[in-house]
Amino acid sequence: MEYYSEASSWLHSMYTTFCFFFFAFTFFFSVFAFLVFILRLRPCCDCDVCRSYLSGSWKMEFDNLSDWYTHLLRKSPSRTIHVHVLGNIITANPENVEYMLKTRFDNYPKGKPFSAILGDLLGRGIFNVDGDSWKFQRKMASLELGSVSIRTFAFEIVTSEIKDRLIPLMSSIAGRSEAILDLQDVLRRFSFDNICRFSFGLDPGCLQLSLPMSEFAEAFDLASKLSAERAMTASPLIWKMKRLLNRGSERKLKEAIKMVDELAHELIKQRRAAGFSTQRDLLSRFMCSVSDDQYLRDIVISFLLAGRDTVASALTSFFWLLSQHPEVVSAIREESDQIMGQTEEQASFEQMREMHYLQASVYESLRLFPPIQFDSKFSQQDDVLPDGTFVRKGTRVTFHPYAMGRMEKAWGPDCLEFKPERWLKNGEFMAENPFKYPVFQAGPRVCLGKEMAVVQMKSVALALVRRFDIQDAVPSRAQRFAPGLTATVRGGFQVRVHERRQHQ
Repeated sequence: MEYYSEASSWLHSMYTTFCFFFFAFTFFFSVFAFLVFILRLRPCCDCDVCRSYLSGSWKMEFDNLSDWYTHLLRKSPSRTIHVHVLGNIITANPENVEYMLKTRFDNYPKGKPFSAILGDLLGRGIFNVDGDSWKFQRKMASLELGSVSIRTFAFEIVTSEIKDRLIPLMSSIAGRSEAILDLQDVLRRFSFDNICRFSFGLDPGCLQLSLPMSEFAEAFDLASKLSAERAMTASPLIWKMKRLLNRGSERKLKEAIKMVDELAHELIKQRRAAGFSTQRDLLSRFMCSVSDDQYLRDIVISFLLAGRDTVASALTSFFWLLSQHPEVVSAIREESDQIMGQTEEQASFEQMREMHYLQASVYESLRLFPPIQFDSKFSQQDDVLPDGTFVRKGTRVTFHPYAMGRMEKAWGPDCLEFKPERWLKNGEFMAENPFKYPVFQAGPRVCLGKEMAVVQMKSVALALVRRFDIQDAVPSRAQRFAPGLTATVRGGFQVRVHERRQHQ
């Protein structure tokens, strides 16, 4: 017994010693990684921009980092700045954007640093790869998303989701006196139901406020959030070490992705067993071309990420702007009444194509509040941008749609105003140069789901504007965005909803 007692004591002592050295190593390695990162970024740069970034003094004047970048870009004669401590060139110059996204497309891929950040969640999906893998998925997705049948399927899902869930939910809230609703949360639930039905043929039923969000939705949201937070660490070595040790946020990310994987693979397994040739969702269509189930999972999860958060973000900002501009609401209603009449509940695809003011309103909202506020590429070789900016090999180059929509040189002295009329010529909608307005990307990587996203936005906007008065519950509050892959309003968008008399 004494022998076993001594052995147990010795093992406990060894365990304690191991834990001490393990955590000591982790701590000092993290400190070392941070110091290496700081030295590599040359914090000794004494320019005003770098000092403001490092000290955080920009927060005294600006609500969002994107607003500060916009301020700096507006002051720059070339509309390009260099944040030396980040090794990042940021531009709002349309000529530079065209050069990156079209002229020298091959020299400005997403790059390995970006792919590593989202790799665990998106894998080899289209939004996380370059080269041949991207070309294959792009060609396959282009054929599917460009077909009339898939667009009809998407429109049917949107209209049924609006009619059967969104309208009844909003009506139930409108019937309560002084009730306040987080419209951003509702739109995120709506978008998740919609994109899951479109991508997987799965209906998570999130658009029922009496029920909690589905486990899949919560896991997907958490995985997206924690993946985005990787980009904000002082050095990629930090999150990579946490992943290796399975600690903190990386442990939570691993668990969230595991849940997403389990559901995705189970759906793929069931679809193969039941047959997919007669199904209309995106997963079934891709199954005809792809036999690798992990690859299928990566492809569909990428579309899920792109279609969920971007549309919800765009619609949140759209309704926030409408709450500040009742004259735009009146103009949308007047146009729709002329085309649909006052009693028709939902517009057809053909009717919406005739609504030029609605289209202009959506595009104007996206100009001021793009869901993806900036996008980065990494230079493969030394290069010089059209404005004369030298780009060293491996440098991160960022184009900034949020700032570009606020450039007086591009949009005139009223660039900060919400004016749908700027998109109309003789009453008809006129699109802008995509490199001046890269909300949907441009060049070879232009968004394949652009038209479907705009139709979805217009469908929701029209249905809610015609039936409800939606008022900002905190009208004096400016939009403050939470860090993430897409622009999400911090604290949500609290509104009061009233049903219009003719619909009561």
